[in-house]
Amino acid sequence: MSFFRKLKESISGKTESVTKQFRDGLEKTRKGFVEKVSDLIIRRKKIDEEFYEELEEILIGADVGVNTVMTLVEELRAEVKQKRIEDASELQPILSRKLMELLRGDDDNSLKENPDGITVILFVGVNGVGKTTTIGKLAHRYKQEGKKVLLAAGDTFRAGAIEQLEVWGQRAGVDVIKQQAGSDPAAVMFDAVQAAKQRNVDILICDTAGRLQNKSNLMEELNKIFRVIQREIPSAPHEVLMVLDATTGQNALTQAKLFGEKSGVTGLVLTKLDGTAKGGIVVAIRQEMNLPVKLVGLGEKMEDLQPFDSTQFVHALFAGMIAEEDLNEEQE
Repeated sequence: MSFFRKLKESISGKTESVTKQFRDGLEKTRKGFVEKVSDLIIRRKKIDEEFYEELEEILIGADVGVNTVMTLVEELRAEVKQKRIEDASELQPILSRKLMELLRGDDDNSLKENPDGITVILFVGVNGVGKTTTIGKLAHRYKQEGKKVLLAAGDTFRAGAIEQLEVWGQRAGVDVIKQQAGSDPAAVMFDAVQAAKQRNVDILICDTAGRLQNKSNLMEELNKIFRVIQREIPSAPHEVLMVLDATTGQNALTQAKLFGEKSGVTGLVLTKLDGTAKGGIVVAIRQEMNLPVKLVGLGEKMEDLQPFDSTQFVHALFAGMIAEEDLNEEQE
């Protein structure tokens, strides 16, 4: 059975609406990356040095990351040699398979929940990456699952951050615990945990400051928030999710490295994947960070925040090839 046929079958049990969200959300990346690879294969046919060089350029252009690209191309070369592959078209499924292996990772990327009591999820990330939007969409998601959700407006320094969270709270039908702008974020968290206990909440989602005067301030602020929450719920926070804007590519990776390793981050959320042709950044992040990608933003709608699924991701990228293969089989 061909790789693309297996890929199609592996998602056959998944809901069509989710498959469509991945496909629509990754359309720009598919055009900017997979279609360029297909074009290269049609144009060159022969696998030579120039072919590999151009393939490297396409992969780096899609933000797969230089180190990852070098490793990937080396592995392709080895397989071509070993299997004595001469026709470039035979590389398409091999490349797809290798991308899937790179994305998989062994981490469990489901969101951890507290088995006995309130689950606390903390959001971190610089301003402008879509943190508040993601919190609103995740609140909506939990609400759809029948969970009781509460939000905490801990980003008290950015103008308009509290109001923005309130708007999302209203959309999702979820209450927001807040104080006035400029107040101590840890005090907001204390209030939020007390309210969550009184109201028998299942999930407490906390927003935190996206930027303070310098990085050490931000870390001190986060540590203070951790201490306040842990005093009330010792096992919390159950997730610390860092939000990254996929459209910023390598810059997102730099942010994750700078911030992620010191702030107790447990997982990553990649937003605005629908707005970039450089979705290869997901591959780079999976390779260069020891952190799982837990959620991806695939569009503007409430439902467009989805748990990351490597099979759906690769299927969406290579949707064109799968359709082509189906068409060829019908014609035979």
